[in-house]
Amino acid sequence: MNHRFHLLLACLLLLFAAAAAQGQDVAWEPRTGDALVDARLADVNRYAARFPEAFVDELVRYFDAPRPLLEDLLGKPATVPGDLYYACALARVSGRPCRGVLDAWIAGHEEGWEGIARNVGVVPGDARARRLRDGIAESYARWGRPLPDGG
Repeated sequence: MNHRFHLLLACLLLLFAAAAAQGQDVAWEPRTGDALVDARLADVNRYAARFPEAFVDELVRYFDAPRPLLEDLLGKPATVPGDLYYACALARVSGRPCRGVLDAWIAGHEEGWEGIARNVGVVPGDARARRLRDGIAESYARWGRPLPDGG
């Protein structure tokens, strides 16, 4: 009887965790102004959940993000990896530090990432936005991961 109870409890916990993860993925909306980038950032969330070390390594190596900051923020329940990735990507194409863009996001993001991007000089469809989109494709190539949504 005790074994069955533990098995049932374990199954319920797994179902709850799956439902919570699915709910977070559905509720999270980066609102970058580019639907394809939004979809890729949602996929980045899934990748980072499965391979957190590779995710952090990518941001440290290719986006000059400070590892302690990333590890601290990823340890907080309200932090979404897609937000960290996009902040560091925006920082790279706008010539700003990742920490500064993250601070702007934390200070207020009622307009979504599109508002933050405009504040740092990145407008959907412009050259910087295209470089940002290309940078996402480069990350996927380094991760050996196919691009979602047809490339």
